[in-house]
Amino acid sequence: MAVVDILERVVEMVRNLSVVFFTALLIAVIVTVDLLFFRHHIWERLIVNIGIVLVFAAVYLRFLKKP
Repeated sequence: MAVVDILERVVEMVRNLSVVFFTALLIAVIVTVDLLFFRHHIWERLIVNIGIVLVFAAVYLRFLKKP
């Protein structure tokens, strides 16, 4: 196995790990915002959750997506 193959696998593993942490952060942010601010406001909560997901999707596409 060449050194280049090993480095490519390490880079891929780091990228996959960053996506896992990014997804966990997304879930934590949504749950925290729901519980702290919008517990009894269903429609506002839905709109804010969609907004949070769109922001996270934009950050993912800009910084974490494989070129």
